Amino acid sequence: MYEDLLFEKDDNGVGVLTINRERSMNVLNPDTIGQIHKLVTEQLPEENIKVLVVTGAGKKAFVAGADVRQMSQMTTDEFKDYCALGRGAFDYLEQASFAVIAAINGYALGGGLELALACDIRVASENARVGFPETKLGLFPCWGGTQRSTRLIGPGRTKKLIFTGEMVAAAEAFALGLVDKVVEQEELMDEVMKIAQQIASNSPLAVSYAKKAINQGSETGLSEGLAYEMETGFECFDSYDRVEGMSAFVEKRTAEFKGE
Repeated sequence: MYEDLLFEKDDNGVGVLTINRERSMNVLNPDTIGQIHKLVTEQLPEENIKVLVVTGAGKKAFVAGADVRQMSQMTTDEFKDYCALGRGAFDYLEQASFAVIAAINGYALGGGLELALACDIRVASENARVGFPETKLGLFPCWGGTQRSTRLIGPGRTKKLIFTGEMVAAAEAFALGLVDKVVEQEELMDEVMKIAQQIASNSPLAVSYAKKAINQGSETGLSEGLAYEMETGFECFDSYDRVEGMSAFVEKRTAEFKGE
């Protein structure tokens, strides 16, 4: 179904999406981004996912950006369609009810970094390199890069990254706040799956509400964010998962959550 993607899901509801274009450094050409859009917007809602891990094939690249050769031949209308697919897929991941973790296993440049920024948690291998090289090509990030990066690390650091087009190593990306953890390359997927399984063992309803509250608060003022947090907190309290989680705690047993 997906020529450029691999997708698998375990019994705990942890899915792994791999951009499978290793020979091309997993770059996102129109076909690939179209497949990602279709998978995340059409298939994933039917998969009962609790956590999604996104990574790239091989050991060199997460996603090394867009396909510049194909972009150079695009008309403006074709570029608009291309951007709409990318933004739509990334927006869906950011707003999805489940947690999304980026396992950054190498270069995450341009659209690749924008994909990682649309994820909730970013774990990078020591060999990872991230950046926005678009200004070197006469463009700037427009799949959410200017906005998500600014909200994450602030306008000054974002402007420096985008204006210079420089690549930064994993350690500097961690110091900037672009990634949340750095591990040795051979430990990357083990560490990411450990985090994924920890999340999957918790109430999917509570995780979903928490994600919504965090996202909402990042887009509104403090008072609005606090009001939304309390409103969704009440909804979460009035749920099967809350009753089950507290009962399991009191009874010293493992909770069996239903996401209800």
